[in-house]
Amino acid sequence: MSWKILLFGAINLTCTGFLLMWCSSTNSIALTAYTYLTIFDLFSLITCLISYWVMMRKPSPAYSFGFERLEVLAVFASTVLAQLGALFILKESAERFLEQPEIHTGRLLVGTFVALSFNLFTMLSIRNKPFAYVSEAASTSWLQEHVADLSRSLCGIIPGLSSIFLPRMNPFVLIDLAGAFALCITYMLIEINNYFAVDTASAIAIALMTFGTMYPMSVYSGKVLLQTTPPHVIGQLDKLIREVSTLDGVLEVRNEHFWTLGFGSLAGSVHVRIRRDANEQMVLAHVTNRLYTLVSTLTVQIFKDDWIRPALLSGPVAANVLNFTDHHVIPMPPLKGTDDSNPVTSTPTKPSSPPPEFSFNTPGKNVSPVILLNTQTRPYGLGLNHGHAPYSSVLNQGLGVPGIGATQGFRTGFTNIPSRYGTNSRIGQPRP
Repeated sequence: MSWKILLFGAINLTCTGFLLMWCSSTNSIALTAYTYLTIFDLFSLITCLISYWVMMRKPSPAYSFGFERLEVLAVFASTVLAQLGALFILKESAERFLEQPEIHTGRLLVGTFVALSFNLFTMLSIRNKPFAYVSEAASTSWLQEHVADLSRSLCGIIPGLSSIFLPRMNPFVLIDLAGAFALCITYMLIEINNYFAVDTASAIAIALMTFGTMYPMSVYSGKVLLQTTPPHVIGQLDKLIREVSTLDGVLEVRNEHFWTLGFGSLAGSVHVRIRRDANEQMVLAHVTNRLYTLVSTLTVQIFKDDWIRPALLSGPVAANVLNFTDHHVIPMPPLKGTDDSNPVTSTPTKPSSPPPEFSFNTPGKNVSPVILLNTQTRPYGLGLNHGHAPYSSVLNQGLGVPGIGATQGFRTGFTNIPSRYGTNSRIGQPRP
């Protein structure tokens, strides 16, 4: 296969050299524009050779995705160079409109048929996989759309031609035929009426057809190089992601990213969060099986649910949490296990149960229960005597009611501090 490509490349260089000499002898810019299509065929052969080399190469640690993007880059470079050649022809044609030179038709028609024959023979003899895929996947050019409209009318009269002209013709064959047709008209008009300006008009027409044919291919290959997701597979990927999220053990599918690796191949990565009791290998096999129908190169990261229920912890009071120098701290006995009963309420305690809702984000969280007794009499601006109270009376004042009496003291360790966390030790005492 590679020797065949090299042989056609050598023949292409020979034909291109003869065509450029005939362009100089005829002084025809239209033939020059048509010769640029032969040069584009040389780029197409180089792309085909790169594609053949990519098929023989294996992915390496340095290039884990392989070398498929090389053929994408080759297609993009070839189409962009063809458009630059068309712009050069447009610039030269604009200059010729100001001063039209004389055109010699001696070898104009010969050069046209030589270039057409070689271009068609190259396209029909060598299967160029990258350009064949791009010509089908890219959007249609304006030349293809107009020819398709004419083909529908013609196929209505002759149905047998529908297999050739419909749904759309090969863009490379179409531009070769259209360019040869323009050169034939140029030759006849110059021979009959010496109308040399038609050569410039034909050159502009060939340049516009070249630019309009190559532009959709450049856009498509450029999007592949930018690692975008093809629009026609977005709906199918969304459907597969929804199916994966409903698999047994799957809690969430996130950070999904899919892009075009090469022509006809997709790559992607996805994170899947599963239950702690789910089988990682089983979930991985099911996810890969679902997505592999579209994504040929897939990376799936499985991680188990890391949610941990918050629990109450007991420990000593930190020095910077509660610092009252005028109180004595008497530690309470530690809480008993699940099988024992609470000495206050005679209700079995459950250390594993979540803390009360009203105790979240309070200074007394994660602090061991203590009772603080005041041995002094301190006036708080009203001349009241705040002495110590018996242990039983402290626990019986508003037990079990949030924010009242011993309950607050049981949580924070202070029962005799007024206006602190909504408690007041003077509840039930008469006003002075």
